[in-house]
Amino acid sequence: MYTAFTIDVFSRRIVGWKTSISKETGLVLDTIERGLRVRDYRGPDGEGKLVHHSDAGSQYTSFRFTQHLTDSGVEASIGTVGDSLLTG
Repeated sequence: MYTAFTIDVFSRRIVGWKTSISKETGLVLDTIERGLRVRDYRGPDGEGKLVHHSDAGSQYTSFRFTQHLTDSGVEASIGTVGDSLLTG
C-alpha cells in the first residue's frame, strides 16, 4: 500500500490524500487535484504563487504529473532522491 499526501505548508493542513496498491502517477495526480480543489486554487491568474515540493520519485517526475502542474499554474520544486526537504 502507498499513501500520498498533499500538505498546505501555510496552514499545516493535509488538503489531499489517497491510498493505492501502486505508486503510479495517478496516485499523486488525484492527491494534488484534491488539494487544489480544497484550497480553491484558481490558477496562474489568481493571487500568490503556488509551489509543489516533493522528492524525486518517478511518479512526481513523470511527464503527466509535470504537465498537470504546468497546466494548473503550479511551480514544481524537487528535492533529492528520497528527500522532500524544502530548503532556502
